[in-house]
Amino acid sequence: MSLKDTVVADDAVVLTEAEAGAAADRAFGVRCAAEDVATAVAEGADAAELAELCDRLVTLAKDAERLR
Repeated sequence: MSLKDTVVADDAVVLTEAEAGAAADRAFGVRCAAEDVATAVAEGADAAELAELCDRLVTLAKDAERLR
C-alpha cells in the first residue's frame, strides 16, 4: 500500500480494525491483571499468590507490547 499523496505521515503505523481491537484487548488484559495485583495486596495476599499474579501481569504486558 502506498501512502504517497495522502495526509498520513510517511512514518505512520496503520492498523486494521482487527489489529487495533486486539491491541486494545491486550491492554485491557494488562489493566485487569494490574487491578488483580492491587486487590490482592489490599487484601493481604501471601507472597506465593502475589508472585503468581505478578507473573501473569508480566506475561500479559510482554504480549501487549508487541504489534501483530
